[in-house]
Amino acid sequence: MLQLGDMIFLKIFHESFRQAIQQLVSNRLRSFLTLLGISIGIFCVIAVLSSVDSLEQSLVDSFEKLGTDVLYVDKFPWQEDPGQNFWKYQARPTPDAEDLRSIQKRSLMAEASALTVFIPGQVAKYMNNFVEGAYVAAITDDYNDVVKLKLEEGRYFTPSEFSHGSNAVIIGAKLAEALFPHGNGEGKEIKLFGQRFQIVGVLEQEGNSLIKVMPFDNAIFITYQTAKKIVNVRSGSNYGSLLSVKARPGVILEELKYELASIIRSERSLKPLEKDNFSINEISLLTNLIGNVFGVLNFAGFFIGIFSMLVGAFGVANIMFVSVKERTSMIGIKMAIGAKRIYILLEFLLEAIVLCIVGGLAGMILAWLVLTLIGKLVHFEMSISMFNIILGVSLSVMIGIISGIIPAIGASRMDPVEAIRK
Repeated sequence: MLQLGDMIFLKIFHESFRQAIQQLVSNRLRSFLTLLGISIGIFCVIAVLSSVDSLEQSLVDSFEKLGTDVLYVDKFPWQEDPGQNFWKYQARPTPDAEDLRSIQKRSLMAEASALTVFIPGQVAKYMNNFVEGAYVAAITDDYNDVVKLKLEEGRYFTPSEFSHGSNAVIIGAKLAEALFPHGNGEGKEIKLFGQRFQIVGVLEQEGNSLIKVMPFDNAIFITYQTAKKIVNVRSGSNYGSLLSVKARPGVILEELKYELASIIRSERSLKPLEKDNFSINEISLLTNLIGNVFGVLNFAGFFIGIFSMLVGAFGVANIMFVSVKERTSMIGIKMAIGAKRIYILLEFLLEAIVLCIVGGLAGMILAWLVLTLIGKLVHFEMSISMFNIILGVSLSVMIGIISGIIPAIGASRMDPVEAIRK
């Protein structure tokens, strides 16, 4: 059963809603121009926050494919600008098979570790179809245990193929589509490095992402032993390499980092006072940098939107002052027959809130349409989260309170007799 207070509040809300709709219908142009500021403000806030959230999540998802429990030994530190001390880091030795063997032999905290050598700019050919600039990654046995490869067709390399350096390859989905537009690539032979390689697996397509941290869709994976027969993969060669080390369950990455540093320093015979000639990186370094950058973008978009909404709030306040003036005699009659001042205040305050919510919903619908259109044009999924929808409604309510409180207080403080005379 509804209490008397609840019934009165519902009646006030209904009256406020009716008056707000009447304002919109009877003064269309004035209402449109007034609410335009609210709509633009909400559009700016929601569009910027949602696009930034979508881009940030895409980047984080791309990075997290490499593993949040994995450390990467590289020449370069990931948290610095690559060009800042390029030659200093370029002079460092690249991670190699000796570093890997030391980690596999001595580490107590690592579950699996693998070495990857990157050999870019290759040509892959099948009959009359070919792909230039293919990205080749030579990997060691445990790579699939560190960075899980998802296969659409075929299988992973066998231990025999790793140990004997067989001419077997796993290729990315887009590469397979380019080489085999009409059929299955598994089991077929492609020409690479002037030799024939048999395709034993095809990777699943990655899907749309703003940045491909590892271009799996266009990658060709071969075994490390195979690469040794074809190119110079030793430390100091022109090819980049990366050591990936996956932590055991329950191991803290910071502790694994100290253990790896100790092992690699020992392997490279570094003296106690010598600085590390390697960097140990983790995905959180990249995600933290992303968070800082997008935090600034979020603040900028929020500031622009709030400024626009405040401009709109003055317009809504103007509407409410006009509404109070037009209904002065009605206010006096209501108060004369017993309406409390608080009910008069709530009536006009709720009316302002409803007007702002209407403007806010229009802004959110516009933001959704624009983001959907942009997403289809750039083939990238952009969406509005529930948090941003709640934020948009909350901001609309807040602006409604700010713009309606003074006119509502003025209406509630009127003298009934004077109000009826006017």
